[in-house]
Amino acid sequence: MRIVVLTKPVPDPASGGERLGPDGRLDRSNSPAVVNGNDEYVLEKALKLVEAAGEGEVVLLSMAPANAPETMRKALAMGATRGVLITDPAIEGSCTVATTRILAAALKMLDFDLALAGVDTSDGGAGVVAPGVAALAGLPFLSYAASIEPDMPGRTVRVRRITPAGYDLLEAPMPALISGTQALGEPRYPSLKGIMAARSKTIETLTLTDLGIDPATVGLSGATTRVVDSRPPKPREATRIIRDSPDEAARQLVDFLAERRLI
Repeated sequence: MRIVVLTKPVPDPASGGERLGPDGRLDRSNSPAVVNGNDEYVLEKALKLVEAAGEGEVVLLSMAPANAPETMRKALAMGATRGVLITDPAIEGSCTVATTRILAAALKMLDFDLALAGVDTSDGGAGVVAPGVAALAGLPFLSYAASIEPDMPGRTVRVRRITPAGYDLLEAPMPALISGTQALGEPRYPSLKGIMAARSKTIETLTLTDLGIDPATVGLSGATTRVVDSRPPKPREATRIIRDSPDEAARQLVDFLAERRLI
């Protein structure tokens, strides 16, 4: 089984250093890069699927600056076989549309049965890159997966998708692209053996020229969207905490709502 996992280096959410620069782009200089959290969950699932199959490979696909291999090796230490890094100075400042086009072009160059991606990224949260890549690459797309069950002999994959009302069962032919949720399982911690092995694993580098993409159509100059304004959220107003008995607390809560004509 061959699985490609889309991974993105993002500023560490725990660092608290994220901020927008004067041009409206995210300033990444104050936060160390880590593998996007939701991508780790789908990577864990990919590793388990290959382990269950008894053979195959898990390939990481990232679009990032030239220093991304350091972050990618953290994911390789979990057990991924190798990495493919798309990096080019012209990519800097690319919007979601350009990102989708670049990743789709790279994905078309790889042989795989499944491609997996996290439902969104902590530095963006839009959640539209994975379905966009699927559309441009001509792949079936299955979203919000809580479970993934491939049928290799039948060349199909079944997904249990989380919905507001419960679950949907989806089935599609392979190859397919799936966005996965944290319900897929807790990511493993890299072992010392895995960390040592990651140092020698291959990370192939691709440029825009390799992908046949005109540099003028990507990057900040080719962006179709940009941030024009931002402001911090309003400070939280004073809160009232009720510590009385349940009956008294309920009475006070009803009075509070009635005073404001909410009930």
